[in-house]
Amino acid sequence: MIVETGFEQNSDAWFDAKAGVPSSSRFADIITTKGEPSISTDGYMYKLAGEYIAGIDRNNYMSWDMKRGLEIQPRAERFFEFTHGVKLEHPAMCYLDERKDRLCSPDGLMPEIGLEIKCPKMKTHVGYFIDKALPYKYFQQVHGSMYITGFKYWWFMSYYPGLPPFEIKVKRNEKFISALAKELDKFVDKLVMTIRKIKGG
Repeated sequence: MIVETGFEQNSDAWFDAKAGVPSSSRFADIITTKGEPSISTDGYMYKLAGEYIAGIDRNNYMSWDMKRGLEIQPRAERFFEFTHGVKLEHPAMCYLDERKDRLCSPDGLMPEIGLEIKCPKMKTHVGYFIDKALPYKYFQQVHGSMYITGFKYWWFMSYYPGLPPFEIKVKRNEKFISALAKELDKFVDKLVMTIRKIKGG
C-alpha cells in the first residue's frame, strides 16, 4: 500500500490524482457482490477514460447529499475517536502499489484497520441501525478498501445527528477480494487501451 499525504481529500490536487483511476467507492460499477462483472463496467470505464484526458468536472462531482455528508462528517469522526479512544489519520488516498492504477480514499485510518463513514438521510440511517449489517450498496467499497490497504478489518459507521450511530466491524472476505483483484486487472487493461484509442483519434 502507498499512502498519499501530500494533499487533502476534495482539494484540487485530490481531484487531479483521482482522474482516470478506479476508486473503491465505484468498485460496484466493476464487480457485483457475487464476484461477477457488473453491467455498468463499460460506462464507468468510459467515464474514467474521459476524466483522464479532460480532468474531473468538480461542479458536477458532488450531489447535494454528498455535500451534506461532508459537512456532518467531522462530527462523526470526533464521535468515533472519542468512543473508541483512537486518533484517526486522514490520508488523501491509498494506492495498492507503485502503479497507482487503483485507489481508495478512507474516511480514517488506524493501525491495521480503516473507517468508512456515511451520513445519510434520517430514514436511511434508521434502516441501517435496525438491520445491523453492512449495507448491501457499500459491500464493494468496504471490501475494496481492504483490498487496497491489505487490512483484515474495516469499520463502517452511519451517523445522523441526534440519533444513535450504527457501527459494524467488517471482516475481510478473501473470496470476494480475489475476484475483485482479477476484475480490476482486466478493467485497468481495458481502460488503458480505451485511453490510447481516444488519444489516437
